[in-house]
Amino acid sequence: MTRHRSARLAVALLAIPVLLAACTGGSSTPTAAPVTAAPSAAPPAAPTPVAAGAYPDGCPTAQPAALTADDVRNVTIKTDKGDIVVEIKGALSPIATGNFVALAECGYYDGVVFHRVVPGFVIQGGDGIYGRSPNVDPSQVGTGGPPYTIQDEPVTATYGRAVVAMARTAAPNSVGSQFFIVLTDEARAPLADANTYQIIGTVTSGMEAVDAIAAAADQEIPTNPVPMTSVTVATP
Repeated sequence: MTRHRSARLAVALLAIPVLLAACTGGSSTPTAAPVTAAPSAAPPAAPTPVAAGAYPDGCPTAQPAALTADDVRNVTIKTDKGDIVVEIKGALSPIATGNFVALAECGYYDGVVFHRVVPGFVIQGGDGIYGRSPNVDPSQVGTGGPPYTIQDEPVTATYGRAVVAMARTAAPNSVGSQFFIVLTDEARAPLADANTYQIIGTVTSGMEAVDAIAAAADQEIPTNPVPMTSVTVATP
């Protein structure tokens, strides 16, 4: 990445509301934000009720229990581009990892698309309200999430290719369900400049599937986004 490119990405992160995390209480609206390589989001709105039937039964309605520092989970994201296996480590971000695992275990991510793709930067998904295949709402996708947000935590690891982190808005404690997978080490600098996206794990196999999802996108908000067929959790 050139010096000019890195500077533009860093400025973009600072100049517009931050990444994409949305939940009903902390919406991200990539369709409304300038098209940049930096994840973007609108300022959070007041929490609003989740539409009936949009939130799977048995999913958490408040911040789930944190993982412990010793907890490790293997999360398998099945897609038609291949399987993506993510090693989730509680030591990285106990609250964020506990939240991600709880949502995966209750089926929240099943059928949810990767709704945002920035080549050379990230792919993002997890909007289970407006981004559930086959009823994706392109006018709203990226603004949905669970009926709660979680507490912020320090970022103690390093961003880079295959790193998985939670999306958020610029507001404190705005993480919901959306997450992103970093495509390249060149994204490290702009993400580190923001340094607010809680890292939850690393892709241990299936980066070729991640790259294929990025390559298939025709624009930042893909016309035909790739869904997560199923997302399952196992304890190694």
